[in-house]
This record gives sequence, C-alpha cells and structure tokens, in this order.
Amino acid sequence: MKFKPIIIVAGEPNSIFSEIFIKTINKNKFKSPIILICSKKLFLEQAKALKLNFLFNEIEEKSYLIKNFKYKKLNLINVDYEQLKPFEKISSKSNEYINNCFEIGLRLVKIKISNKFINGPISKETFLKNKFNGITEYLAFKTKTKNYAMIIYNKKLSVSPITTHIPIKYIVKEISKLNIINKVKVIDKFWKNKFRKKAKLAITGLNPHCESIDKFNEDKKIIFPVVKYLKNKNYNIDGPFAADTIFQKNNRKKFDLILGMYHDQVLSPIKTLFEYDAINITAGLPFIRVSPDHGPNEKMLGKNRSNYKSILNSIRFLDY
Repeated sequence: MKFKPIIIVAGEPNSIFSEIFIKTINKNKFKSPIILICSKKLFLEQAKALKLNFLFNEIEEKSYLIKNFKYKKLNLINVDYEQLKPFEKISSKSNEYINNCFEIGLRLVKIKISNKFINGPISKETFLKNKFNGITEYLAFKTKTKNYAMIIYNKKLSVSPITTHIPIKYIVKEISKLNIINKVKVIDKFWKNKFRKKAKLAITGLNPHCESIDKFNEDKKIIFPVVKYLKNKNYNIDGPFAADTIFQKNNRKKFDLILGMYHDQVLSPIKTLFEYDAINITAGLPFIRVSPDHGPNEKMLGKNRSNYKSILNSIRFLDY
C-alpha cells in the first residue's frame, strides 16, 4: 500500500528552514514521499552556500492533478519569486511568495492528494501583519474552521493554550466556558483519532495559585464549573491546578496534555523540558497540520549550526 505524501510549505524563505530540512532529508529515511513547495532557485542557492547537497524530483502543480509525481523521491513544486535573494533580512516582500506556497499546499489538500501538512516558520510581524495571531489562526481562516486547538506535542507530555498569540492584557476577555469546552472537545477528538484513546487532561488556573484578590475570580467562576461540566460529560479532565506546580514531575506524569490559559503559561515549561523535541500541531482542521516548534531564527541564518530535531519529529509524526 502506498503512503500518502507529506505536503510541506517551506514558509519564510530567509529562515533556517532550508538548512534543517535538507539535513533532515539527507540523514533520514521516511516511508511517506514528500512534496516540498518552495522557490527552487532560492533553496538551491541556500544549499550551495551551506555546502549541502539537495536532490529532488520537480513536479507541476495543477488544480486537478500532479504530473510526474514519484513516490520514492523528494518531490518539489517550484514557486518562483524573483525579488527574493538568499540570506536576506526578513521583510514583507516575501509575503506574496509565502501566501502562494500556502495556496498551493491547501489546493493539494482540497483535491485529496494528502491530508498531511507541514509548514516551515514564518515571521508574524511581516507575513501576518496583525491580521492573524499566528499560522494556526491563518489556516483556520483559510479552511473556514471555527473550532481548533494549538497543541505543542511530545509523546511524554503535551500542552495547549486556550488563548494563543495575544497580548497579556487581552487574555481575560478570551477566557470563557464555551472557549474552554470547544478546545477540550477538539483535543479529545484528536487524541481518539490519532492515538485511539481518551486524552487525560489537566487544566491550569488563570491566576497565581488559582487565587485572586479581585472580586471576580476566574478560576472559581469559570474554570472550576467548566471542569465539573466536562467531567459530567465523561471527559477525562481535572483541575484547575496552580500553573507553578502542575509541571512538577510527579504531577505532569499523570496527564497526556496540560491546558493553560495563555501561550507562555504552558509553552515556557514545555520548551524548557523538551527543547527541540516538540512539534506544533493544529487539531480541528480538515487535515493534520504540523509545524516544527521554532521560529525563523534569523540570527542563525547561513551559519549551518541549527538543530533539525523539530522538523525531523514533524515528518516522523506524519510518516504513516
């Protein structure tokens, strides 16, 4: 039986992605073929500068088929964009190129070439232009998905923030019973589909120690009641827990995933625990979207010293 290909959108052209992707492909073998969507010229120039070999089979993307696709090779769909030069400073002039790459990838998903999708890192300041909080929200908009969840996954422990890339001052407004319920439903469904089991979930409080000097305590008024409601609906969830102790070894080992109220509340400890050994998954989309858990890392561009473990784990997660 042939494995469905993994569709990979390279993302920000002047990032470390070309380096870590080429290293990953050269040093590892995968069951699933790969379709890489990028600028061929730019990728080859970056590979040459880094003294890395890069072999591929070029194919054409059409709205109704893929020509010359080869299952046992790395396949590349070329997206030309003449304004780009290798190892430039990240700027908005790559926005059209990045969007075109995403459009091609989403078309391939729509015509069922595959349901496995990876994207390289992008710059939120330049590509998203304050229109979306992150690629999670960008892809949700593109696919008209209302309920979704951002999961930072490691097989030992995963996390998911109820709110994602928003300023601290806006977080409280987004903490609601409905928002929490929808996230839990999406995560539980993902766990059942992917791992064939119910997810064991913990949820943090919003306030330090789940306490507040304010008259309205979100932990008592919103989070505790919603946990009780979800338990009655047969979801395997417990909390709210104080965020400063839930990640202790004896606490975290009881759960598959810890839900936090905001981005850094759960991403800071998970990255401290596992560093590059984690991937970013968007659950709830019409396909499985995975991204290596790092940004463009412009400071390391062209130095040939970047760790490729996160993109390796991303491909392995979809290699079935």
